[in-house]
Amino acid sequence: MKTRKAYKYRLYPSKTQVKSFENTLQICRELYNACLQERRDAYRTWERVNKGIALYPICDGVFFAKENVSRPDAPPPPQINYYTQANQLPELKKIWPELGAVHSQVLQNVLKRVDLAFQAFFLRVKQGETPGYPRFKGKYRYDSFTYPGGGWSLRNNKLTIHGAGIIKLKLHREAIGKVKTCTIKREGEKWFVVFSLESELEVPLQHEGPAVGIDVGLEHFANLSNGEQIENPRFYRKAEKRLAKAQRQWSAVKKLGRDNPKRGKKGLAVKLAHKKIANCRKDFQDKLSRELVKRFSLIVVEDLKIRNLVRKAKPKEDADNPGQFLPNGGAAQSGRSKSIQDAGWATFIAKLGYKAEEAGSKLIEVDPRNTSRTCPECGLVAVKKLSERWHSCECGCEMHRDVAAAIVILSRGLATLRNQSVEAPRL
Repeated sequence: MKTRKAYKYRLYPSKTQVKSFENTLQICRELYNACLQERRDAYRTWERVNKGIALYPICDGVFFAKENVSRPDAPPPPQINYYTQANQLPELKKIWPELGAVHSQVLQNVLKRVDLAFQAFFLRVKQGETPGYPRFKGKYRYDSFTYPGGGWSLRNNKLTIHGAGIIKLKLHREAIGKVKTCTIKREGEKWFVVFSLESELEVPLQHEGPAVGIDVGLEHFANLSNGEQIENPRFYRKAEKRLAKAQRQWSAVKKLGRDNPKRGKKGLAVKLAHKKIANCRKDFQDKLSRELVKRFSLIVVEDLKIRNLVRKAKPKEDADNPGQFLPNGGAAQSGRSKSIQDAGWATFIAKLGYKAEEAGSKLIEVDPRNTSRTCPECGLVAVKKLSERWHSCECGCEMHRDVAAAIVILSRGLATLRNQSVEAPRL
């Protein structure tokens, strides 16, 4: 089975090479925005012509609007995709000489990014989700460019990039597989190269460890069915004050105008603060997920709908007083949503999934309904408030509520395996 992995290495470019990278990023960003503008303008022009209004040019930049009778034979909306825009690149280079300084495959990758953004937009529209129209990229929102094929080489632990020359890098681990893409990425003031490699994944032997149920939470990050409880690091909560200070400073500088030299530095400070939080969370989850898949052969978790858990509370209108609203618990919901996103349950479960496959373990997601209300001994379902953290049942079962939920989760996973006629691992 073929699999892809990303290997990230630190680059140490000279000042001239940094200037070359930044120039490439600037050109790629402008091309991205131009392609986005072309798609938007093409559809808007079609909409004006075929939905009641037609614009007729009078002179440069001046148009005359006239009502247009809807035609039953109106053409379909313009179909501008990756291939139509890629075919325009040779002509575009003639009127935009700066494009010639960038490798052709990098330019093609920019067009591919635009196409993928629109494909994702149309998919969200089709599924009835909030669409989120593709947005134009600002100076600090376009931080990488990719070589899908040629334009680079790696020899004797030295990276050669088209237009930049030989660059030092730190090969802290061996990259195994066939390199498919090479991406130069800017993170703050640091530069990295990311190789996407394709390799054959050998199917590992079945893990011989025990089974475990995991209940993720906010008081403890993870509660295991064997009684272990892993503390919640709360990286975002701990960095809130420092992050708020950086954001206040950036907000104050933004009022001075775009040309102020401090504007970019303060904005970069905010970006680096968020990056540090994300890196800490990623490191914690990577280490924890790797440890769990090594210890256990079967891991059972809840099939949580994280998007529903962090959804904003709906307003409750007072029927007796029109225009007035009743308390809806929005403040508590907002704080809970922030803590859930700080914990990063979705990314943690995703890491467990692919790392379990590599380690020879198995991950099962079960129905999360009433897992924290069900007694693991007698199966009695009792209504409990969220503030009740201790499970106490008439049958005599006494334990932490989240540990009890983890045991229930494990029992549901084992039942799923038995229904599939698969031998369950030992506990």
